[in-house]
Amino acid sequence: MENIILIFICLLLGVFLQQIKDFPVNSHKTLNQFVIYVSLPALALYYIPKIELSSQLLYPMAVAWICFSLSFAFFWSLGRAFDWSKKLVGCLILVSGLGNTSFVGFPVIEALYGREGLETAIVLDQTGSFLVLTTLGIIVASMYSRDTPNTSLIVRKVVLFPPFIAFVIGGTLNVFQMDFIETMQTVFQKLGTTVTPIALIAVGLQLKVERHSKHWNFLTLGLFFKLFIVPAFFYVLYILILGQSGKIIEVAIMEAAMAPMITASILASSHGLKPKLSSMMIGFGIPLSFLTLAFWYWILQIS
Repeated sequence: MENIILIFICLLLGVFLQQIKDFPVNSHKTLNQFVIYVSLPALALYYIPKIELSSQLLYPMAVAWICFSLSFAFFWSLGRAFDWSKKLVGCLILVSGLGNTSFVGFPVIEALYGREGLETAIVLDQTGSFLVLTTLGIIVASMYSRDTPNTSLIVRKVVLFPPFIAFVIGGTLNVFQMDFIETMQTVFQKLGTTVTPIALIAVGLQLKVERHSKHWNFLTLGLFFKLFIVPAFFYVLYILILGQSGKIIEVAIMEAAMAPMITASILASSHGLKPKLSSMMIGFGIPLSFLTLAFWYWILQIS
């Protein structure tokens, strides 16, 4: 419960800080870079060496990869059909294609499914959402932030992306069944906990409710895709078509129904992909997701 309260306090704090004249105007950019260069790598170095994989976890692991692919196909098609700008399409692909599977997901899943459900959520987040963000996410951000995609530059951005470097280090340790000494694990864990407050304050600093904003229609479309179309797709695929059931499948579908990922918004913002829209997706998507999550949980219970 405290994690959910923290989310709303940090969002409101960011909005409040907009009114402080002595607060640096572009401070959200500095906070974004801190998350990318410090907080996210620390999370990877703490969690990834500890992950235990099994064949049963393939279903939740696939959620983020399929979700991002769906988002790319959906918004790329609409962008071509309606001649949307590259930056708009890139923003919608990124923010609608990645779910908030940790900051919102972990406390919600633990409350609904206990410790076993949380372990599944951690695997989904680290091998799914986090890895998609550090590979496909940075590729899309780089492609859509430039007029002419430069393959060598994109590859270089992926390879040198700090969270990806941390993922490779953590994955190597996992393969050899090793981990950092306990002192370093504690350091990484504490640095990793800065992701939520800093990222959400950065979002709040950019969040402005403009009644006549041109983004409202795209906000509605992006959230409808993320909160309804994506979980419906996995419900049909996993339960109705593949005939799967059980707690792992339910956790996978609930994670698919989470609000847009905070760090996806930061990635979009740092690449100039409609920062206002990406912030609105987070600011409105997180509160709304608590209602839609209740709906999907009810659907799973009566299935």
